[in-house]
Amino acid sequence: MTKIFFSVGEPSGDIHGANLIAELKRRQPAVDCVGLGGPRMQDAGCELLEDLTQWAVMWFGRVLLNLHRFLWILSRADRYLRHQRPDAVVLIDYPGFNWWIARRARVHGIPVFYYGAPQMWGWAGWRIHKMRRLVDHILCKLPFEESWYRQRGCHATYVGHPFFDEVRRYAMNSTFLTAWKDQPGPLVTILPGSRTQEITQNLPVFLKAAAIISDQLPAVRFAIASFNKRQAQLAQDHVTQSGLDIKIIAGRSAELMQLADCCLACSGSVSLELLYHARPTVISYKIHRFGYWLQERFRKVKYITLVNLLMLENLETDDLSPYHPEAPDADQVLFPEYLSWQDRSNEIARHIVQWLTDHQKRSQLVARLESLRDKVGSGGATARAAQYILNHLTVKPSKTRPHYVPKQPNDSTLNRDLAA
Repeated sequence: MTKIFFSVGEPSGDIHGANLIAELKRRQPAVDCVGLGGPRMQDAGCELLEDLTQWAVMWFGRVLLNLHRFLWILSRADRYLRHQRPDAVVLIDYPGFNWWIARRARVHGIPVFYYGAPQMWGWAGWRIHKMRRLVDHILCKLPFEESWYRQRGCHATYVGHPFFDEVRRYAMNSTFLTAWKDQPGPLVTILPGSRTQEITQNLPVFLKAAAIISDQLPAVRFAIASFNKRQAQLAQDHVTQSGLDIKIIAGRSAELMQLADCCLACSGSVSLELLYHARPTVISYKIHRFGYWLQERFRKVKYITLVNLLMLENLETDDLSPYHPEAPDADQVLFPEYLSWQDRSNEIARHIVQWLTDHQKRSQLVARLESLRDKVGSGGATARAAQYILNHLTVKPSKTRPHYVPKQPNDSTLNRDLAA
């Protein structure tokens, strides 16, 4: 029986992992999937050693606070890899922890597939040596990634972005759509992110922008799309403090995007879903001042939003200045984006007000979004990834070992491998 070990730590990765598992089982019913993931993967037939998605954290300080949990999970995964010897390890996103899983897989001679590789082209190109050493197959989600990785000596293949598979597969709740369509006034949907930290930092900015919009356009309705009920309660606490009349809905993000006239969103893969729905959107990502200082020194691309990057002819550029609404090229940006440690609610609100009052400008933007969607939004990524993995399960990884594996004087073969 074919056995595949998964390591997935993000809620969005849980969705992609579940779809990939379902596709693998459709093509090879006897495949056995086990590992680290979330509830969606479990429902798809993956035996979970641990729900890793509940520990989705950001920034170094947060990782340190949870370090003992990650070490325990890593130890458990390592024991499984050592004793059960799966045919492959599939990593999805979550690079901080997944690098350690990749190291242990390499030690045990298990091929490693990275489905949705980390976006190191945007912030950590210097880590490419780690990708070359630890990962056998990179399955790229974005068109420009394959050439970027191949130019740097990695075995990369473009399969497409699984988000477009997910949005096509999702069945909208017609009753919900009808009930909301019957309500008067334009709708602005707020998507504050899937992580608790993202909500805590970004939702207050969105609520300030909503208050500004309401003052100028009282007929506008607002809805917050929450990832789950726990985050909906967190959002409710912020809304209560703001005094605004805003509906909070859990588990209906796709419907609220479809219904929206415009959106406010936290940066992330959700921008691709917004592209699919062709919804004019302002992207905001508020971080601490020190984090902003760090990104200025490590960011290697002009934009932080995937949709904005997809419209570029050349990913690599000397102009890394952030988006500014008064810059000469501001009108070329599809999703105005604000990566900042400051309150940018006034600028954010200005875009929404303009789109809701200038229908020609909004229509022109929608047409541009639809054009890009037609170019990059074709489905089939999950099927291509599943077939690729099944086709390459017999490919053995190279003998290169992680640098920290201790030498064993009595094993001349291992010594030669380490020297190489």
